[in-house]
Amino acid sequence: MTATRPFAPERLDAVLAMTTPTVAWDDAPSGCTIWLKLEYQLPSGSTKDRLAAHVLSRAVAAGRVHPGTTVVEASSGSTSIAFAMACGALGVRFVAVLPEGVSNERLLIIRRYGGEWALVPAEAGMPGAIAETERMAAADPSVFLPRQFTNPDNAAAHELHTGPELVAAVKAAGARLDGFVAAVGTAGTLMGVGRTLRRLYPDAAVARVVVAGESVDAEQGGPACLGIPGVVDCLSGLLDEDELGGHPPIPVPRAEAMAAARELARRGYPVGPSSGLNLAGARRLAAELGPGHHVATVCCDRMERYFSTDLFDDLRPDG
Repeated sequence: MTATRPFAPERLDAVLAMTTPTVAWDDAPSGCTIWLKLEYQLPSGSTKDRLAAHVLSRAVAAGRVHPGTTVVEASSGSTSIAFAMACGALGVRFVAVLPEGVSNERLLIIRRYGGEWALVPAEAGMPGAIAETERMAAADPSVFLPRQFTNPDNAAAHELHTGPELVAAVKAAGARLDGFVAAVGTAGTLMGVGRTLRRLYPDAAVARVVVAGESVDAEQGGPACLGIPGVVDCLSGLLDEDELGGHPPIPVPRAEAMAAARELARRGYPVGPSSGLNLAGARRLAAELGPGHHVATVCCDRMERYFSTDLFDDLRPDG
């Protein structure tokens, strides 16, 4: 499939200029306020839009992406959707490489944006998807690989945009952030926002949220019952917890994360499982810090890409 739209880098600038709301969530058990940055309100429905637009904008400026480029990325879902959207806006071809077993909704969204996709065996997981993108790039000089797991521009997107927006919103409400948590897929959000926060408030606690007792993501090659979609252990080349103060990871049981995601939806925030994981992690950090503190996290993506997953099992007739 070839691009049918004009090459328009200025459309990436429009994406980068977009902001998202930050709302307060009173956490009665801890006596703290949790600030939720509603990243699912970005154009394709996830915080990965910032990564895609920033990486592509930088690559265009450097001459590495041009009208004849094919962008290829390994992703379990949200990043590939974001790149499909951004490449559609830019006017270049996009191919996502994903492990088998991702929700059909995500594949349809990629196609609706004009993107294409290829699947690797489920047992190969994300490492297999990454290897396939490298093979494609070696065989075709027109391929550009964003390499989300190792590209410093990923974290830079959040250091330049997400972090400052979040801090400014909380400050405008008369508060100061004492902590920030995020689950790690690539670690771009955690590192970018964490750097912003620690630069302003060196005593702030910045922590990674992990799924308790589970070290394998369902799309990394593990059993489908494990993990939270998009939360991947051991693949990030960006994660440096020591740089962010060395706070230990915050473990959250998967059932608690799923319950939190459903709770968010009932409160009017239509999010996926990773947002529930983030909220649950923020609550645990708030309880650790004690009453009166302010902890922030992000609501990563929209629930529509999870209709066929177990996020909605409790609503099915046999659920």
